[in-house]
Amino acid sequence: MSLNIFSNESVSENTKLPKKEIVKLTKQASKFLREFNFEKSFAISRQALQYAIDANDDLLIAKSYNTIAGNYDELSEYDKAIFFYKKGLYYANRTTNDSVKNSINNNLGNIYCFELNQLTTGLNYYKKSLKHSAKIGDTSEIYITKMNIAWAYLYAGNFKSGKPYLDFINKYKNSYGDKSTEVALNMINGMFYTRVNEFDKANSFFIEAIKLGNSGIEKSDLAYSHEEYAKLLVKTGKYKEAYENLALFNKIKKELEDSDKLKRAKVIGVNLELDEYKRKVDEIEIEKDLQYQSLRKSRIIVLLFIIALSVVLLLLYTLYQNYNFKKKKNAELVLANGELSIAKEKAEVASQLKSQFVSTISHELRTPLYGVVGITNMLLDEHKELADSPHLSSLKFSARYLLSLVNDVLQINKIEENRILLESLTFNITDEINMIKNSLSFIAKSHSNVINVVVDPAIPEFLIGDKLRFSQIIINLVSNALKFTNNGVINITANLVKVEDKLNFIEFNIEDNGVGIALKDQEKIFEKFVQVGRKESDYQGTGLGLSIVKRLLELFNSTISLESEIGKGTTFSFVIAFECDPQKTNDIINKIQVDLTSSEIFTSLIVDDNSINQLITKKIIEKNNYKCNTVNSGFAALEVLEKEQFDVILMDINMPLMNGFETTRRIRKMGIKTPIIALTAFDKDEIIEEALSAGFNDIIVKPFESAILFKTINYLVYKEKESSLL
Repeated sequence: MSLNIFSNESVSENTKLPKKEIVKLTKQASKFLREFNFEKSFAISRQALQYAIDANDDLLIAKSYNTIAGNYDELSEYDKAIFFYKKGLYYANRTTNDSVKNSINNNLGNIYCFELNQLTTGLNYYKKSLKHSAKIGDTSEIYITKMNIAWAYLYAGNFKSGKPYLDFINKYKNSYGDKSTEVALNMINGMFYTRVNEFDKANSFFIEAIKLGNSGIEKSDLAYSHEEYAKLLVKTGKYKEAYENLALFNKIKKELEDSDKLKRAKVIGVNLELDEYKRKVDEIEIEKDLQYQSLRKSRIIVLLFIIALSVVLLLLYTLYQNYNFKKKKNAELVLANGELSIAKEKAEVASQLKSQFVSTISHELRTPLYGVVGITNMLLDEHKELADSPHLSSLKFSARYLLSLVNDVLQINKIEENRILLESLTFNITDEINMIKNSLSFIAKSHSNVINVVVDPAIPEFLIGDKLRFSQIIINLVSNALKFTNNGVINITANLVKVEDKLNFIEFNIEDNGVGIALKDQEKIFEKFVQVGRKESDYQGTGLGLSIVKRLLELFNSTISLESEIGKGTTFSFVIAFECDPQKTNDIINKIQVDLTSSEIFTSLIVDDNSINQLITKKIIEKNNYKCNTVNSGFAALEVLEKEQFDVILMDINMPLMNGFETTRRIRKMGIKTPIIALTAFDKDEIIEEALSAGFNDIIVKPFESAILFKTINYLVYKEKESSLL
């Protein structure tokens, strides 16, 4: 017997459309089960189960298994019922739905208590059912489970343990019970009072249970009421009435069973007959095997010996083959490793040669560029009437443009060799971007473009980060926008998107309304030496700018994205996290070298083997009212320093006979502490270690701004004078 018709299992209301259809199927299957229409219940629940599995919905899978198990339960196939109940419980435990967990545990409790007479196991399931009901505060389910427990204790003859549960359901029958539980409640009371020999009370409860059962739909409980009432009547000697009630019990049970159940019983019978027939056949086969066992023994032994010998020989052959194979492969690996080692050495040599080539070419280009820029400035200074000359302006612009290309090549080379480390400097975002805007104004005017800058006021005034690399990113992107936009607008925006601890994440957008980039070209524009849509008449650089931008952003742990449409323009976007720490900012500012420029006249010695560079540097020095002497070799410099004293020495690096490093070492060995500044076309990062170890005080890369040179000279001279006074 079972009370699974008392389960008030809830269905989710927020199921998606496909799941709503599955829910309908599970409800239909459950309805047909309550109506004892097992054929339809089986068919629909199996269909619902398949849909639930396809939808990967653990709750609906659990409900489908619960209904299938309920069918087997009613058909008295309890092993199958338990199997499917436990499958349903497995899926139910993977959900947070305590209602279905309560229902399945309650049903398992019914089978173990009433059908298998395993009271302890059944009560454990009932207790789990109560726990799940309590979680969701479902008092009606708690009431039903406690009714089942009371019934189970009385069914097992344990009246003392069942009494508290009986008292509970009697006390709360009006609060938590309903019409579906009235028949069972009266029947259980009748059972109790029959056991304690209060026959009048028992009789009245049974009469009420039968009355309610005849007028309601709980026909299964009505049948059990007739059965239990018959036991009371037998006990009181009313055998005729007892017989009549047993007859009614059998009649109702028969009505509840339809032809489908009988067919299923026949199928089960056929299966049993097949099982029996199979056992008979197995017995005959065993007898037959025994008859031939003695004859086959010797053959089996010989066969096993041959097989074992074959296996051993095969194993030995396999081991031999494996040994030869490993020996061959090891020899191949040794050879391959040797080839890889040689290839690695060649690659390292090639990389070193590439770096040397890039460095040499850059030096050889910067040296004449220094002359071109310097002589152009000299012409503009000495001939004021040429200040507006478009030819000189174009010459100066072309020289600086060529210098920027050289710097791009050096930059990409340093990034590829992981020779760039980000610095921590304090700066103001608005100032940096506006300075970039001003520096690119010439290019903007040449293309009739306007540059707009919008900075989020929420961004802190002072940030900490590598402002040089940041500026390189902005310059490259804005320059790229200016090249491909005519009579347009370039918008530079900076917005604070989030703050985490001391990090301010700022999104930068560089937007133009230029020619745009085709979708097919958008992935490859960040590759080296790639230029999209370039015409023969265009001169737009090396194609390294965007590649440098991408690689510099990787140093900032960032990436770049773009949106573009042909004829409408392009927008580049990226996010960089800059630190904001007032205390750290103050410390950095306090460490910044102060320019101690004054009107005092210093004496300088220029050491350079290139007469043009000598002339240009001398003109720059004398223009600032410095006294100047020049020599064209390191040996000449040593001779002059034995006779004269200077406030500062400006030293070239790449000189014949004796280079700048060796010259500086010898000067320091002479005990001369005069500040020495390297004026060189080499990249600063390539020579800084050797320069400092040789005794240089600072390095300035040609071509340079004269203001930087004088600022460096003043600082080093004053620093040397202060140290000499201590």
